[in-house]
Amino acid sequence: MDVPALYGLLVLTTLPPLVPNSALLVSAGVLASKGQLFLPLILLIVAGSALLGDLLMYLAARRFGGPVRAWMRRKPRRRALLEWTSGHIQRYGLPFVIAVRFLPSGRIAGALASGVLRYPLPKYALGAGIAEATWATYSVGLGYLGSATTGRPLQAAVIGFGVSCAVAAVGAAIQWTARRRALREPSEGGGEGEGGGPRKGGGEEPGGRAFSVAAA
Repeated sequence: MDVPALYGLLVLTTLPPLVPNSALLVSAGVLASKGQLFLPLILLIVAGSALLGDLLMYLAARRFGGPVRAWMRRKPRRRALLEWTSGHIQRYGLPFVIAVRFLPSGRIAGALASGVLRYPLPKYALGAGIAEATWATYSVGLGYLGSATTGRPLQAAVIGFGVSCAVAAVGAAIQWTARRRALREPSEGGGEGEGGGPRKGGGEEPGGRAFSVAAA
């Protein structure tokens, strides 16, 4: 594969969410360590295309908040994930917008929740930009540093991919625990959101209007 095509493949696998690309990013780092690819350009392409994808999801959720909420509410797990993410964005703001990117499905959940909540675009763009830059540096850096250290591209790629899988497994465990907790909260809250207290996910928009992510 020629170099321009490989750069194009990086865009195609990082712009949309849920496309497996860990092995490709590690391999790109290995090739960069050998001088076959330009490392700064790889990082710019990977982080930039991922950020563009995040912003598109955010803007779609902000524009079509009702349909997005309806789609997320169809399954308990999706609803719990949306409400858990929304609640943490309201509570922690920018730090959580950055952190949620590193959980499985967190890229989608963070963008959709931020859009539905009408979280300020400049703040979301800043948080997503920091998250994607960190993610790109980490993902590509595994291959680059591994190859530069061991001098064996294949071994570096295998190690880098293994580390990526291990980190993803830890993130999945954290997310699974959070989902289980969120699914239990409605039944343990004594009827909150149905007259006994504030609805889960309720609060105020940045402009001061009351809202609820659970509303249709």
